[in-house]
Amino acid sequence: MHALIVVAHHDPRSLSHSLAKQVAEGLGPSHTFEIADLFAEAFDPCFNAADHAVHRRQVPPPADVLAEQARIDRADALVLVYPVYWWSFPALLKGWIDRVFANGWAFDFNLEANRMEKQLGRLRVHLLGVAGADAGTYERHGYAAAMKTQIDHGIFDYCGARVLSSSLLPDAESQDPEPHLRTARALGRDLFTCPGAIEAAQPASDRQAAPVA
Repeated sequence: MHALIVVAHHDPRSLSHSLAKQVAEGLGPSHTFEIADLFAEAFDPCFNAADHAVHRRQVPPPADVLAEQARIDRADALVLVYPVYWWSFPALLKGWIDRVFANGWAFDFNLEANRMEKQLGRLRVHLLGVAGADAGTYERHGYAAAMKTQIDHGIFDYCGARVLSSSLLPDAESQDPEPHLRTARALGRDLFTCPGAIEAAQPASDRQAAPVA
C-alpha cells in the first residue's frame, strides 16, 4: 500500500520534516511512500481567479493542481505533517487544500440541482500537528476542539474522506523531541493496520460510492 506524506515547513531541518521522515521509516519495506515537500517544490498556495473558474466548473484545473490530485489518487493514505500557526494550518498547507481539493474532484456541487456529492470516500487521512503551546492551553481555550471542527470535519468530512487519526504534539519548542519522533514512527508502523484502513486497500471498483450530503 502507498502513503502520501505532505509536509508544510520551510526548514528541512525542522521537527516537522523529521516527523515526516519517521512516518516514512515506520512504514517499513512492505509499503511505499512519497513525501511531498510543498515548500521545496515551490507549490503556489494562492487561490486566484483561475482557481475560482475551476470551482465554477468553467475551466479544467491547471497542471500543478492536477499533479497534486494525481498524487492523492495514487495514495491509500494521506498524512499531513505541519506546524500549527495561529491555531490552524500554515498558509502553505491551507492554500494547498484550497486549490487541490477543488469542486469536481474532492466534491461535486451542482448549483442547479442544489446537490453536493462527496467524492473522496476512499481516502483515509492522518493528521500530525506540531504545537508550540502545551496541551493544557489547547484544552483550556477550546483550540483543540476548534481545530478538529475546522479541519477534521470542515475539510475532510465535507469531501467524504475519513480522518483515522488526528494527533497534536504539544510543547514542541521546549521539550525533548524524541517522544514526538517515536509517535510519528508508530503512526507509520500502524498506518495500514488501524481500524478503517483496510477499506482503503480495496480496489476502487469495490469501494462503496461516496454518500450524497
